[in-house]
Amino acid sequence: MDYHQIITLEPGKRGGRPCIRGLRITVSDVLEHLASGMSPAEIVEDFPELTEADIYACLSFAADRERTLGRLPAS
Repeated sequence: MDYHQIITLEPGKRGGRPCIRGLRITVSDVLEHLASGMSPAEIVEDFPELTEADIYACLSFAADRERTLGRLPAS
């Protein structure tokens, strides 16, 4: 999925953190909800301004960012 039209970065909004379509909902907000066990449909129900495509864009953004970070050092 191409998240570039969905995930926005605005220096004055939410401390410049990646947000969804200029809203004040950040990618990390969505990822935290998913990590807590909420389904995309449940997140959209709680935040009707979002779509399931927004949720999947957050996942694509996070996967892309993880790829750019590389591997963690061996412990």
